Amino acid sequence: MAKLFTSLKDGEEWFQSKFGINETFDATAKTVHLWGMPVLMFYINGLIDGQTLTTLLAEMQEGFEKDDGHKDDPEWFLEYFPFYALEDVDEKEKFLTMILSGLVGFVLPNGFVFAADLRSSPGRQPEEPDTEKVIRGARDGFTENIIVNTALVRRRLKTEDLRFEMHQTTVNGKADVAITYMKGAASEEHLDYIRKRLDDIKHDGLTMTDKSLEEFLFKQRFHPMPFVRFTERPDICAAYLLEGRIAIIVDTSPSVILVPMSIFDHLQHAEEYRQAPFIGTFVRWLRLSGAALSLFILPFWYLLSTYQQYLPVSLSYIGPNDPGSIPLFVQLLMADIGIEVLRMAAIHTPSPMTTAMGLVAAIVIGQVAIDVGLFTGEVILYVAVSAIFTFAIPSFELSITTKVFRIFILILTGILGPAGFFLGVVFLFYYLASLRPMGTPYLWPALPFFPQAMQRILIRLPMTIDAPRPFIADAPDRNRLS
Repeated sequence: MAKLFTSLKDGEEWFQSKFGINETFDATAKTVHLWGMPVLMFYINGLIDGQTLTTLLAEMQEGFEKDDGHKDDPEWFLEYFPFYALEDVDEKEKFLTMILSGLVGFVLPNGFVFAADLRSSPGRQPEEPDTEKVIRGARDGFTENIIVNTALVRRRLKTEDLRFEMHQTTVNGKADVAITYMKGAASEEHLDYIRKRLDDIKHDGLTMTDKSLEEFLFKQRFHPMPFVRFTERPDICAAYLLEGRIAIIVDTSPSVILVPMSIFDHLQHAEEYRQAPFIGTFVRWLRLSGAALSLFILPFWYLLSTYQQYLPVSLSYIGPNDPGSIPLFVQLLMADIGIEVLRMAAIHTPSPMTTAMGLVAAIVIGQVAIDVGLFTGEVILYVAVSAIFTFAIPSFELSITTKVFRIFILILTGILGPAGFFLGVVFLFYYLASLRPMGTPYLWPALPFFPQAMQRILIRLPMTIDAPRPFIADAPDRNRLS
């Protein structure tokens, strides 16, 4: 406990210099008598557990018989203070940050200060996330409270090796960020990389929390590919931590950042591990196939429909008999972009109206567009199939990126024909192969090729088969057996 003020009056003037006098109703300074001694309390109304604080103060109102002559001794005060979560304070800025974070600050008559962790941040209870639902499995998910989120992970990993390394970023926002990892499994090089990037952030705040932090940490700039994986499921987070990955938990965000990641990590889902290995492998193959088809089926169908002279007789049925008055390329482009606009509209439409909007879009607009000749039936079919395949991608960020690259390859195919299609595929492969977020290859284990690791990507192996920690995690100890 440090002496930061000369008196209670000095402490009150410091508090008023920070928050003003009656300028903000939630910043509260209140003098109370604890064991017959005046003590000044500082707190932010709405961020503290008022009931616990009231009970605590009520127990300290009556006189204290033991060694009353040492009440002004800070060590004595802490020893008999009836609460366990107390924190020392050694500087005023740290004291201010604690108050803004929801702690209650106490100033003794002689100017010594300490803080009690009585936080009760507003938020919701853990519930299953909408974007990562499973048929069988846990129904809890991360919330906007960093304390709750760390507890959800700790509940699944009851080990002394689990670490939550707390940091505060930004100048004004002072966002709480917890670097989460398994000591001995996570790469120290990767941890130092994240710590340094966190220290380099000199911004006023992270209003978009985890997404803003991702752009600061990994310098994403205009790269469309997601460099990290977001998850709202504690079981997924715990599984990656055991593999030697690192989780970054940001206060006020229900999503946790997982690094380092390859593109194949974005294509895995918890449901694969809730089923038998054979069924899990079957589901994984369906998902991988759906992701590939969502990217290539639309431009490839357009290529075959436009250049039918290259088709064998057995495939001559591909392509519309009557392409209509509007060029096929324009139809595909309009329909594919239209599907994305409908998705955006569904997000912003109130829930009771979502079904009605879907019916109008699918039945009225779609059928009328075919009847008036704006689109051919096959265009609507292939655009719809391509959209369904896109929905099979578990990562929302990757699914959006897939749509962007699909339109890019379609445009190249429309302009350059077959050469444009293959040029777009080669360019996409080259771009993905050149990405190395955190110094790890984005296409691992396909490039560089690791046969055993690629086998684990394609096949959901039984849990009883020993699998070392992935090479991409750069774990000091890759052996997962104790």
